[in-house]
Parts: sequence; structure tokens; C-alpha cells
Amino acid sequence: MDPATLIGIVLAFGALFAMITIEGSHVTAILLPAPMVLVFGATIAVGIAGGTLRDTVKAVKALPGAFLGKTTPPQKLIDQVVGLAEKARSSGLLALEQEADKINDPFLRGALQNIADGTDGDELRILLEDEIATRTKESRNAAKFFTTLGGYAPTVGIIGTVISLTHVLENLDTPSTLGPMIAAAFVATLWGLLSANFLWLPIGSRLKRLSDIEAERMTLLMEGALAVQAGSQPRLLGERLQAMVPAASGKSAKGSKGGKAQKPSSEKPLKKAA
Repeated sequence: MDPATLIGIVLAFGALFAMITIEGSHVTAILLPAPMVLVFGATIAVGIAGGTLRDTVKAVKALPGAFLGKTTPPQKLIDQVVGLAEKARSSGLLALEQEADKINDPFLRGALQNIADGTDGDELRILLEDEIATRTKESRNAAKFFTTLGGYAPTVGIIGTVISLTHVLENLDTPSTLGPMIAAAFVATLWGLLSANFLWLPIGSRLKRLSDIEAERMTLLMEGALAVQAGSQPRLLGERLQAMVPAASGKSAKGSKGGKAQKPSSEKPLKKAA
């Protein structure tokens, strides 16, 4: 679990409430039901109107991932692929079918199953690249939904302020109430800006980042699976995959499966799939 989004949002609202307290005001001054209902309700409504119901449903399903999204360390993936390469060299490509049954990741499991079935390398690359593109597009649509909400929210807030100011002008004959009414009118604009910059835009950015990380993960697995199919030496495969990730993303290849030295004389030839 990576709680970066949750921590950031809590700190942002904490800073807001700290400012309100320091200025001697009270939080209840901005917790007005009417502008909050308009800003949140209308923003979500126009967000739904700007896409399809399928987009909305997928965005809602993706929302928990923005707060609880998990990321797999690249080194763990590299070690897994190198282990598969060692298995293929010792037992043949057909042995990958049994290994596929032990893997929970649908992407890697499908790649191994295709390798065991004897799928051509070029065809397998096209298949995996298409799958990566499709998954990335779907996750990007979820991110775009929340980013779009971030664009609508400030304008909806201004609409709420205009409506409230219209009500203020209707009551000019009672000057004693004008101050509180004008202050309340601008709360709608405040919530439009707050919801956009404290919620919708960060969530959209987070989902986009998670989409990029997932695409990088699948690309790493794709290159590893294709190298296993081609009969790459496990040590060299580990070094190649290690070079595909930033140094700060995982441990050095040294000391990992991908970095263990192997004597060429002790390697067994790769058995071809029937």
C-alpha cells in the first residue's frame, strides 16, 4: 500500500483548517450545506454527462486504487523472470506451463501459456503490446474522469456564488444581513477551488501515475518473457532488465538473481517446445 494520496489530502485540508483557526475564524464558517451540495453534486453530474456511464463506473471502481494502490518493486519482477529463465533452460519451455499455473498475475500467466503453446515470438510481442495498450487506455480514462471533474468544479463554484449574490441583491433592504450573506456566497467558489485542487486533480494525477507504473511493469514482464522464449542466458537477462529500470526503483543487480554470476560451462542447453 502506498498512502501518498491519502497523506497529501489530509495535510492539505489540515493546512486549510490551521489557517482558518489562526485567523480566529471557525471551520463551520465554510461547512455550509447548500454550496457544498451544489459544488459536489453538480460537478459529479456534469462529469457523468461528459462521458459514458461505463466510464463513470470504471472511474468509481478505480477510486480505491488512488488511495490504496500497490506497486511491485521492479527487482522482485526481475528476480521472478530470471527464475523462469533458469527453469526454461533446465526443463524446457514446456515447463513454463506448470509455472504459469502458480502465477497470480494474468498478464505474465498468459505470456507464459503462449510461450508453452509455441506461439511465434513476433506474434507474441504484438499480442502483449496490444494488451498493454488496452489496459493503459482503460486506466487513463479513469484518471481523465477525475481530472475533468477538477476542471468543472471551479466553474460550478462560481455559478453557486452568482446564485447567492443574486439572493443578496434581493435583500438590500436589510443591511445588517448583507455581510454574512455575501461571505456565505463566496463559500461556493471556495469549495469549487478546494474540491478541484485538494481532491479531483490529485486523484486524477495519482491514477495516471499508477497507470504509467503498471504499463512499465507489464513492459518489463513482456521483454523478460520474450527473452525467456528466445533462450537468453539468465544472468544476462537479469542485467538487461535491470538496465530498463531507474537505479532508485530497486536494488542493484548485484546480489540479486539477475546479478549472480553463472559459469557458461555449467549451463544446460535450452530444450525446444514440441
